[in-house]
Amino acid sequence: MLLSTPGIVLHTTPYAESSVVAKVFTRQLGLRSYLIKGVRGRSGRVKQNMLQPLSCLDMVVYDNPHSGLNYTKELSPRHPAADTDPISNALRFFMTEVLYKALREDEPMPELWDYVEQTAQSFATSTASSLPIHFLLTLAHHLGIAPLDNYNTPTQLFDLQEGRYVASLSDTTLSDKLSLSLHLFLIEEHPQVPLETRRKLIDALITYYHLHLSGFAHFHSHDILHTLLK
Repeated sequence: MLLSTPGIVLHTTPYAESSVVAKVFTRQLGLRSYLIKGVRGRSGRVKQNMLQPLSCLDMVVYDNPHSGLNYTKELSPRHPAADTDPISNALRFFMTEVLYKALREDEPMPELWDYVEQTAQSFATSTASSLPIHFLLTLAHHLGIAPLDNYNTPTQLFDLQEGRYVASLSDTTLSDKLSLSLHLFLIEEHPQVPLETRRKLIDALITYYHLHLSGFAHFHSHDILHTLLK
């Protein structure tokens, strides 16, 4: 059947001479794969720049829930072309890689979709070093793996494996300084945390995802972020 839904592009793979297979996070259907024809041809109606990472589209699609690959009928951009400065691009690739590795097929998450769309349209250089941490924490909440903020006097070390604050050191606990920084991000929008600590916290949260989500491995885009966020 035909269905209209907005979607966010996460990944594309060339297919045949002029087509691509696109992984798209749709608002109504969750993560789906679509064969989009004629993208790489000169006369194609769908241009390659419409399918850049984190591009938001209005889509009319053929939906067969029993098929792993569906087709699109109509595609159009939901917003003007996104900023192309290096920091915005790095944030966009970071969010895309996290979503691509974390989401599973056929799980509609409309509230998460709305958050991603809003975030993708409002990158601000002044808060760029905080956004990856907030994004990882917000996504963890939607995925049901949010860290438990039980920070207090006896339990001041965050354990990545346990997903909560504990009293004693182990191979998976963060330092007291990094544990406090995570607590601050869990209770404040823009905590005063040094940039180097934020970088370490991004790495720690990537490890947290690896521990709590199967298939979340070989993550790379945060290395680019560390280079650009100074």
